[in-house]
Amino acid sequence: MLPTLKRLRRNSLVSMVFTIAVVLGMVFAVQALAVKPYQIPSESMEPTLQIGQRIVVERVGHRLGSTPSVGDVIVFHPAKDPEEGGCSDRDQGGGTPSLCAVPRDEADDSTFVKRVVGVPGDRISLRRGRVVRNGKRVREPFVRRCASGDDCTFASTITVPKDTVYVLGDNRGNSEDSRYWGPVRVEWVIGNAVGTYWPPKRVGGL
Repeated sequence: MLPTLKRLRRNSLVSMVFTIAVVLGMVFAVQALAVKPYQIPSESMEPTLQIGQRIVVERVGHRLGSTPSVGDVIVFHPAKDPEEGGCSDRDQGGGTPSLCAVPRDEADDSTFVKRVVGVPGDRISLRRGRVVRNGKRVREPFVRRCASGDDCTFASTITVPKDTVYVLGDNRGNSEDSRYWGPVRVEWVIGNAVGTYWPPKRVGGL
């Protein structure tokens, strides 16, 4: 084989390997910086998101300084050890609990998926699993109805603190959320869930 032909083939192989490396690098960069898939681990967001369903989370906006809005489904780091007294005294008499209004100081490494129901300055209360925001009951057709005995009514109205968001699961009768461990600090938010890609029958936006 002529030396020139050998050199051309070698250069083509190097070019192909380089191209593949660049493409793979771009794919990993996009996943690291822009979007990332997550799998739903619990029933706390039913009926909107089922156990095992896979979602895509957009992270660019948050990295550029945008903050979540009411109605957004977000992925975030919860408070560390949220079950260990996010609000140590939530009883306001008569056995009726109060919403937790105090943000924790330390985040956990795990990730949660919930819906934003309040942003800084909003006055929030919960009646039979439905949010009352700034004195008006919010229309929430995506929420699963609470069963009798579920922890879905609270005595207090709280104000969402600065630099936090208040989050609840759509399955209000079976969700660990801001009711129990307080508002989520915006700096703990990873990004917004923008769509679902698995299973095929549930592919679509959120």
